Amino acid sequence: MVGDRVEIVVDAGGTTRSWEVSATRAGRRVEVAHGRGVVEVSEVTRGGTPVRTARFMSSRVLALVEHPAAAVRLADDEPPALPLPRPAA
Repeated sequence: MVGDRVEIVVDAGGTTRSWEVSATRAGRRVEVAHGRGVVEVSEVTRGGTPVRTARFMSSRVLALVEHPAAAVRLADDEPPALPLPRPAA
């Protein structure tokens, strides 16, 4: 969704650097994958084709923060369902 974004903070030898990957168009999303010492953050289309990809060594990543798109409630949306009460034990 537009608004999805991921912030990555990396140790750059005595200082830190930060990057941001975000979904720039409607229908795109941001996916995070990690394995074999690499963290990969990609902007992906609806069909699964990566548009932009950022790769970082996992030993250098200090923080990876995912910010999901804000869910906007419209005026005609139903209120959220309340949880059912638990029976007394």
